[in-house]
Amino acid sequence: MARRPKGRFVDGIVLIDKPTGESSNHVLQRVKRIYNAAKAGHTGALDPLATGMLPVCLGEATKFSSHLLDADKRYLVTAKLGERTDTSDSDGEVVQTREVNFTEQQLLDALEHFRGDTMQVPSMYSALKYQGQPLYKYAREGKEVPREARPITVFELNFIKLEGNELTLDIHCSKGTYIRTIIDDLGEMLGCGAHVVMLRRTAVAGYPYEKMVTLEQLEALLEQAREQDIPPKELLDPMLLPMDTAVADLPEANVADAAAGYLMNGNPVQVSGLKPDTLVRITLGDERRFVGVGQMNDDGLLAPKRLIVLHQGPQE
Repeated sequence: MARRPKGRFVDGIVLIDKPTGESSNHVLQRVKRIYNAAKAGHTGALDPLATGMLPVCLGEATKFSSHLLDADKRYLVTAKLGERTDTSDSDGEVVQTREVNFTEQQLLDALEHFRGDTMQVPSMYSALKYQGQPLYKYAREGKEVPREARPITVFELNFIKLEGNELTLDIHCSKGTYIRTIIDDLGEMLGCGAHVVMLRRTAVAGYPYEKMVTLEQLEALLEQAREQDIPPKELLDPMLLPMDTAVADLPEANVADAAAGYLMNGNPVQVSGLKPDTLVRITLGDERRFVGVGQMNDDGLLAPKRLIVLHQGPQE
């Protein structure tokens, strides 16, 4: 007999405004505990130094977290010029100090170098793995290992301000972009060195900034529910976004109710009007109830790839 999971069945996505100084996994565990959720996962870690948008998927929404991992991100970053650190941020040790001496035109030319499609060599202090171990573990042991340059895209890189030796930029980039590495590379290009002192993720995919909530706000709602002697879900669950928001950019494949049972058993069904090899979000019937994602094949059939489990009855 399968063991019943601890916690309740709750499906959705909560946009956490991650505080500085905490790991993304610690934030995830706190959210899971607040919601008493049976299952939870985040969608791309932020460094402990960083703050901002961390989508946390609960329940069946975890099945679509990879779509948010692959989504574009936006960051506000402040760099301190004149100092290079071993981690490329203020958590590391200063390894080189140099004079800050460049013209406005030199700065603008350097920024232009990072826009568009480029190749980036990841930092040794990243979570990418080499021979099964994260790079940061080698770095902490003082070891340097080979890293391959990876293609990234910087869609926008906007100059915000330069005050003293602190430079603030707004960066809209593709998945897998290391902002610390951009700042370190920029510092070397300007001849003065630089490291990140503030990093805030302001957007993931199309999620609105104003929908973020803090851990303190969620914990206050939990406490309020206890004081009012009502189920916590009555106050907490309205903070959740629908799980299909993770795949909102995919075209819709609407399946008639008559074919719903066949589809939910994992069988391909006929759907017209969509190109072969298209990844789609699947909805059922006139209500357009989201049930998962699938892929169109060459003969007009929709093959389900990842379907949600329809929970049988409520679980508190």
